[in-house]
Order: sequence, then C-alpha cells, then structure tokens
Amino acid sequence: MKTKILVVDDEADLELLIKQKFRRKIRENVYEFVFAHNGQQALDTLGEQTDFDIILSDINMPVMDGLELLSRLPEVNPVIKTVMISAYGDMHNIRTAMNRGAFDFVTKPVDFQDLELTVDKAARHVQQLRQTLRAIQENNILRMYVDETVLNFVGRPEFKNTLMASETVQATVVFIDICGFTSLSEVLPPTDIVMMLNRYFDQMVKEIIAQGGYIDKFMGDAVMAVFRNEYHLDRAVDAALAARAAVQANHDTLPDGRPYQPLVSIGINTGEMVSGNIGSASLKRLDYTVIGDNVNVSQRLQAAAQPGQIVVTEAIYEQLKESFQCRPLQEVALKNKSEPVMIYEVVA
Repeated sequence: MKTKILVVDDEADLELLIKQKFRRKIRENVYEFVFAHNGQQALDTLGEQTDFDIILSDINMPVMDGLELLSRLPEVNPVIKTVMISAYGDMHNIRTAMNRGAFDFVTKPVDFQDLELTVDKAARHVQQLRQTLRAIQENNILRMYVDETVLNFVGRPEFKNTLMASETVQATVVFIDICGFTSLSEVLPPTDIVMMLNRYFDQMVKEIIAQGGYIDKFMGDAVMAVFRNEYHLDRAVDAALAARAAVQANHDTLPDGRPYQPLVSIGINTGEMVSGNIGSASLKRLDYTVIGDNVNVSQRLQAAAQPGQIVVTEAIYEQLKESFQCRPLQEVALKNKSEPVMIYEVVA
C-alpha cells in the first residue's frame, strides 16, 4: 500500500535530499512525496488532496511555522500523523510539538535511515487508524470510542451524503446463539451473567475478526456477523468452527456447584443482500447492517440447529463440500419457504 507524504520545509535542499535518499521507494511506488514551503501552503495542499498519510514538517518557516500548522491539522484531517524535522531539537520545542499532536520528532542534520523507520512506523499507525474508523462506522459504535475531533470530521456534509447510501452485495451471514443461556438468570446474579456472556462474546469476536468478518450486531445472547469480499463463505465457516471451539472449551461452575459448559448453535447462509444504514434518521439511530431473504434464512438455520451444530442449506453444502466435512441432517420447514429445505451440518 502506497504511503502519501507531505513534506513542509522552506529549504530546497531537503526536497532534493529526500528524492535522492528515497528514490528506490519512490520508484517502487511505496512512497509518494508532495512538497510545500510553509504551513499555509501545506494547509492549501491538504484542502485540495485529502489522501495524505503523513506530514514531515520543519518548525521555523515563513508565513506559517510548523507549530502553528500542527495546531491547525486536527480540523483539516484528524487521522494524518506529523513528524517534525527541525534543527531546533531543544526540549522546549519537542515538548511543544508533542503537546500539539506531533507523532515523532527528528532533528537536523537528518539521519535518513532513522527517518525511514519513523515514517514506516507512522504509516502503520495511520493504516490502523483508518481500519479502526471503517470498523467503527460499520459496527455503529462511533460515539463510544472516537474523540470529538474525529466525530466532527465524520459529521461533515461530504461524509453525511454517504450515510443513507445503500448497495447490493454478495456476502455471508453467520448467526451464533449461546444455547439455553437465558436460563442461567435463575441461578446467577445479573453481574455474573453479563460478565460470563461478555467473555463468550469476546472469544467469538476474536475468531470472526481473525477471518476478516465484522460484527453486525449483538442480540441478547446471539451474535450476527457478516463476511464480504474474496472467499467470504469459506472464511465465515472457518470463523464459525473456531468460535464454536473457543466458546465450548469453557468449563464454568455454577453457584450450586454444577458444572456448566456453553454450547452454541450456528446458522450460515450466503448470497445477495442489501447493505445500508437502517433505522430512523430523525432519531439519529441507524444501524449499518445487511437485510434480505438470505439474511433471514441464516437466522432460521440457526434456530433449526441443535446445540453444537453449524447448519447450512443444501445449496451452501454444494459450495462447501470440497473444502469442509459435512453430513446431511433432515428436511426442515423454514418460514416464508413454500417447500421444506434440506439442511446439512458442517462437522470440520
């Protein structure tokens, strides 16, 4: 993935040095450099091009210095990371830069090997931030984890224009239910129930994310997960197998001394579905989710599954049989289906 870097410095020789020292990565399209000669020119460039990852900025510049630029960046792009490059390496300048949001500080004369390591570190950090923001948007938990600066950025008109957009996608939906969990409310205090449920959810979520899926929603003691892009069905089945193993490996003891081992029932279906923000715009309560018959079938397959089973339709079995071990179960009647549906269990 290419890293786009804005270099802000009024010294022309730094531009030449950077082009020479990073010529291989420029040629291989790993780095792309754009140059500005002062803070104001940098802000103008950022207004025209929104895809920068990193800024390398001097402190002492005409028109607008680097520290002033730092203080202006959050309102322009809260994700971009700034590395200060300056001959003014005293503690006062370093502290001021860090307090205004600098990612790191490199002194002149520049050690370009150290600078390259710093740029790579900042690029990884920006990439993780962007992935987190995408996950936050998809999981509709923005206000729980994002600070005010990012919320203001996400609230801009250009972002809101996409808020109500929807699309038809090919995806796989997995419903995972913890069997009989609600009955524990009769023997466990509410705090213990919540802690236990969250522990099981954490175990499921780790396996889902490891296979590139995302959590669409939690519903009581059940999870709905969605997988998209290449091999989404195979990855969903791998996640379901791993989540089942992780949760069912728990061995808890109830207050009356009885052992408790959680079991899950899982339904998986794949195909075309509608993806978009569903809910009430006037209440500002929208869920980024998928809807459609294929989603409904996944939930009904989960309801048909016995504890410990991962259930798919015969059509899905035909897509899986060369990669996974499955066995036939029986025909079941699914809501809104005129004919009984043959279901299969994914064993391994």
